[in-house]
Amino acid sequence: MNQQKRRFFVALLPPQPIQDYANEIKQHFAEQYASRAAQKSPPHITLQAPFEWSMDEIDTLKQSLSEFAIAQTPIPISLSGFSAFVPRVIYINVLRTPALLDLHQALIAHMETALGIVDQKAKQRPFAPHMTVAFRDLSKQNFRAAWPEFQHRSLEFEFLALHLTLLLHNGQRWNSYENFPLASSTSTPLRTD
Repeated sequence: MNQQKRRFFVALLPPQPIQDYANEIKQHFAEQYASRAAQKSPPHITLQAPFEWSMDEIDTLKQSLSEFAIAQTPIPISLSGFSAFVPRVIYINVLRTPALLDLHQALIAHMETALGIVDQKAKQRPFAPHMTVAFRDLSKQNFRAAWPEFQHRSLEFEFLALHLTLLLHNGQRWNSYENFPLASSTSTPLRTD
């Protein structure tokens, strides 16, 4: 059996048209500002920061996330404009709605009590939902050049989050590993076996 631990995180992924838009912005940052790190994952809103988990125990992780998700309801997500974590990160702003904050808190609590997964950093700072378009490799100089371009740029999207997504790092990038439908979402059939 594969004893190795792999890196995962849990996120909400927007519908494909919004992913396409966000990916175009990531490409712009890669071409204009030499920032490519954000291209190593699909556009997403992180709910549970990256953690390590053994592939031998993957069924336990998937079962736990499935049980959590089925007890939640789909939530509306609003994206509005751009914001930044100065001096290196530019992101699509995600509105901090009570439904999103509640889902995040419930998931963090579930991951800790059911799986023993604890993100100490998340416990020490408020949840700041965002969809990163440039980070880590965006130089401070390029941040100063890019931020005026995006600071007042208009962007408004709304979507209904219908599932949680577990993402797996393959050594190069993050990829969607499995979706877990939220309770009454009808777009993804629920397994009954």
